[in-house]
Amino acid sequence: MTRSISILGATGSIGDSTLDLIRGERGKWRVVALTANCAAKKLAELAREFGAEVAVVGDESSLEELREYLSGTGIEAAGGAQALCEAASRPADITVAAIVGCAGLAPTMAAIEQGNTVALANKEALVSAGEVMTAKVAQHGTTLLPVDSEHNAIFQCLQGNAVEDVRWITLTASGGPLRTKSYAELDATTPAQAVAHPNWDMGAKISVDSATMMNKGLEFIEAHHLFPVGLDRLRIVVHPQSVIHSMVEYRDGSTLAQLGPSDMRVPIASALAHPARMDTNCKPLDLTEIGELSFFAPDEERFPATRLAREAAHAGGAAPAVLNAANEVAVAAFLAGQVKFTQISAITARTLDNYAPDAPQTLDAVLAVDAEARTRAMHMLEPA
Repeated sequence: MTRSISILGATGSIGDSTLDLIRGERGKWRVVALTANCAAKKLAELAREFGAEVAVVGDESSLEELREYLSGTGIEAAGGAQALCEAASRPADITVAAIVGCAGLAPTMAAIEQGNTVALANKEALVSAGEVMTAKVAQHGTTLLPVDSEHNAIFQCLQGNAVEDVRWITLTASGGPLRTKSYAELDATTPAQAVAHPNWDMGAKISVDSATMMNKGLEFIEAHHLFPVGLDRLRIVVHPQSVIHSMVEYRDGSTLAQLGPSDMRVPIASALAHPARMDTNCKPLDLTEIGELSFFAPDEERFPATRLAREAAHAGGAAPAVLNAANEVAVAAFLAGQVKFTQISAITARTLDNYAPDAPQTLDAVLAVDAEARTRAMHMLEPA
């Protein structure tokens, strides 16, 4: 039976992996909408290949270019923030929400309001608008499937078990490319060094978040909304090999772990095929080749991001949205050479210390908090 799918963020790494899986089962999928920020040529090529109904660029200045590339195809072209939400609102059996950052919040919410299935790869959406988003999921009866490798691992380990029986949920972290560096070396880290992840092929922003450990901090908050076991039952362990993607320990002492190659096609396939399985053509996991698995406690002196995220989660309200917005600003400044690597967490911490608005109750309120936090974080930028 053919299933329909929309991919928000089709030209990014998650979009590439999703389309690769669909390419392997081409006759089983009908592509409704594909979106990108401004990569008009690549988006048009993908829309042509997969026969998408509509292609949308978030950056409206790229719309004319997209229209030229799609001329004569019959594929609808659109651009702008509202067009992204309209594309996400089109009926589809499953929508992959993979727009990076808070830019993906409104389209993800529009997809949730369909009431079908949303495969969530945008962690910032749940971090910034957790209460608002989970309320919408409940209101519309939407099935929310996590695509992050860690959350998908937890999801798999929880299948057939009661949340009440969970003792611990353990998020594993690779530690990124700078795990063994001294503070002085971290202070001198370049963007090229920070994005050179040893295990995963990801975009620049997510790669920097992995290097600072903020990626794991954001996932900690996201896990809190996805798996309601309580913040005191969530923990982080550094696991450099990235073989165990997360673990769930139950009250009888049993621990279930999901293992797999460092390939995002594995968790994406889990979401696309749920509750069944599908082929991925990933390299099989060879434990004898890997040899050993190691684990370490996070070092929150050199990498304070996980502590900041945990404190924001406990504070609740608007704190996670402020954390996310400030971090996005600081990471962008680092990638642009404006601030040092070690200033990313410092700017985020200072923004949290200086901005504590009331808890947002609506999407518009979340976006207002996000905008103000960005403004305040930008005022704190210091030259490297």
